[in-house]
Amino acid sequence: MSASPRLYNKITLKPQNDKLATASKMYRGFSTVSTNTENFCLYDFELIQQDILNHFYTRQGERLMNPEYGTVIWDILFEPLTDELKHVITSNVSAILNSDPRVSASQIIVTAYESGIQLECLLTYLPYNISQAMQLRFDQANGLLAG
Repeated sequence: MSASPRLYNKITLKPQNDKLATASKMYRGFSTVSTNTENFCLYDFELIQQDILNHFYTRQGERLMNPEYGTVIWDILFEPLTDELKHVITSNVSAILNSDPRVSASQIIVTAYESGIQLECLLTYLPYNISQAMQLRFDQANGLLAG
């Protein structure tokens, strides 16, 4: 035992290469909806955005084994947009966006437009500390229009 005293003093650790850490992708997923990818893989921002859109494309109660998934907007699309209905939509949208730990919504605005409901949100992507505006239109004739 005395032949190798304090070997830990001879060990040196090299600092991690920052280029490798930033080049790696944080989130990776699969989507057949996106037509601009060759292999259907989505990464980081695109994946987070697609996950949020999937939540809004789904009517609440439509998903098997998860009746709370989705939005109530599809069920109230033909109703007059009163202040009470705006509050219901705002709380539902807030719950949807807060259920995803990768984003935070700081502003949610619900307005009526031509033949549907327009939703504007200011999202902050928490892992990247980047904010982006998201605009969705729930149209009575065309479905969800993302802008």
